[in-house]
Amino acid sequence: MRLQSFGAACTVTGSMHLLTLDGGRRILIDCGLFQGGSEMEARNHEPYPFDPAELDAVILTHAHLDHVGRLPLLVNRGYRGPVYCTPPTAALAETVLLDSARLQVEGYRQDLRRARRQDREHEVLPPLYDEEDVHRALALLRPVLEFGQHTDVAGLRVTPERAGHILGSAYLLLECRDGRLIMSGDLGNRESGLQLDFTPPPQADAVVLETTYANRTHRAWPETLAEFSNALRQSVRANGKILIPSFAIERSQTILHALKKLMDSGEVPRIPVFLDSPMAARATRAYFGFGDELVPEVRDTLRAGEDPFAPSTLHEVLTGDESQRINRYDGPAIILAGNGMMTGGRIQHHLRHHLWKPGTSLIIVSYQSPSSLGGQIVAGADTVQIMGENIAVRAQVHTIGGFSAHADQEDLLAFLETAGSPHVWLVHGEVPVMDAFLPKLAARGLKGDIVLDRQEVELMGSGFSGGRPPGLALDPVATGVKVEAGE
Repeated sequence: MRLQSFGAACTVTGSMHLLTLDGGRRILIDCGLFQGGSEMEARNHEPYPFDPAELDAVILTHAHLDHVGRLPLLVNRGYRGPVYCTPPTAALAETVLLDSARLQVEGYRQDLRRARRQDREHEVLPPLYDEEDVHRALALLRPVLEFGQHTDVAGLRVTPERAGHILGSAYLLLECRDGRLIMSGDLGNRESGLQLDFTPPPQADAVVLETTYANRTHRAWPETLAEFSNALRQSVRANGKILIPSFAIERSQTILHALKKLMDSGEVPRIPVFLDSPMAARATRAYFGFGDELVPEVRDTLRAGEDPFAPSTLHEVLTGDESQRINRYDGPAIILAGNGMMTGGRIQHHLRHHLWKPGTSLIIVSYQSPSSLGGQIVAGADTVQIMGENIAVRAQVHTIGGFSAHADQEDLLAFLETAGSPHVWLVHGEVPVMDAFLPKLAARGLKGDIVLDRQEVELMGSGFSGGRPPGLALDPVATGVKVEAGE
C-alpha cells in the first residue's frame, strides 16, 4: 500500500489521500476543499497531480467541506466511478456542496462586478463548480457504508466504524493481502456534548492518523459549558448583541443544544436566539433521522419526539432581508451565524454592524485560521477589514476552546491503544503539532512518521529517521493561533 496526500499534509485542510494498491488499483480517501486565506484557497484551482478518470473508487470519511468540497471538481475533471460513504454523510454532503456552489457563484459575480469597474475582470477566477456540477457529483454517491459492516471496494475490504466527529463520520479499516490499514479521517472529542465516542479500533499494521490537536488537551465538557454560560451572562449584562460565528454542521447543533439546556435550567436568561444560517437549519434536520449516533441525553429527547436543538426563543432566519432586520432589533440577542471563521457568510454583516460597539460580545467557539478575519480578531487586532471597510474591534471577545469536535492528544493516544503496534503516519496537522506528538508515540513503543504533501510513502515500510522526512524544515514556525479544530 502506497499513500500520497494532496491536502491535509502538514496542514489541517483540503483532505485528500490517494492509496495505490497492488495491481495499480487507486482509491481516493476524501476530496476536500482548502480553506483559510487566499494563499491556501488558491490551491483549489491547481490541476490534480493524478488523472481522476483512472481512480477506481472514492471513499468519504465525513461531510465537512474540507473533506468533500472538491468532489464536484473531481467529477468535472473526469471521475465517473462510485463515491462510497455512510447514509448521514450522503445527506449532509448534499447540503454542504449545494451551499458551497451557491456561495462560489455569488462570490464570483460580486468579484466580477467590482473588477469590471477597474478593468481587471481577467484577474477574477471562475467558481470551481456550480449547482449543476454538484448534482452530477451527488449522483455518484453510494451511501452503503454502515458501521461495523464489510463492503468490497475495488477488491479492498472496507469496514467503517464510528469516528465520533460529526454525524455519519467514520474511520476506515482497509484490508487486502498487503495488510490492515486504518484511515482515521477526523476523530471526535470524547468530551463532546453531542456525538458518541469513537469505537475502539481493531489491530492494524498501519494507521494514517489525523493530528489537528495532537499537542494539547481540551477542556472537559462540564467546564466548557460553565465557561460558555459565564460568557453569556456577562454578555447579557452588557445589553448588546451576542455574536457567535459557527460552522453549520456539528458546531451549530452543539451550541443550540447548549443554549436550550442553559436557558431551560435558568442559568442563562431567555433572550432571543437567531439562527442566521439556512444551511445550519437544513443540516439540523438530518440529525432527527440518526439519533443513535448521539449522546443518550440528545438521543432520548429525539425519541420522545422533542427537539433538542430548539431553545424556546429560537428564530430561524431564512432570507437575507430577515437577516438584515436582526441588526435593527433593540436589546440583547444571540445571533448564531455562519461562517465559523468569519471569512464570509452572514456573520460578516453582523460584525460590520456591531463589532465596533463596546456593548457587543463576540463568542468564538470554532477554529480560526491565522489569516482569516477570526484569526486576526483572536490575535488582538485593533481594526479589521470587513466587506471593504475598516472596522474597529471594541466588542468583548470570548474564546472558548472546549467545543472542539476533534480528538485531542489524550483521545488520539486512547484510539491507538487497541490498534496493536501499527506504524503511525501523521496527517491533518501542522508541523509543530506533529513534532510534539512524535515523542508521545515513541514513549508507547510506536513508530511515527510525518507525511509530506505529495510525497509518496510505503505504508508498510520503515519510514524516516526520527519520523521527519527529508526536506522538512528543522525549525518549523507555527502558522498561527488555534481556537478550535478546522471544519
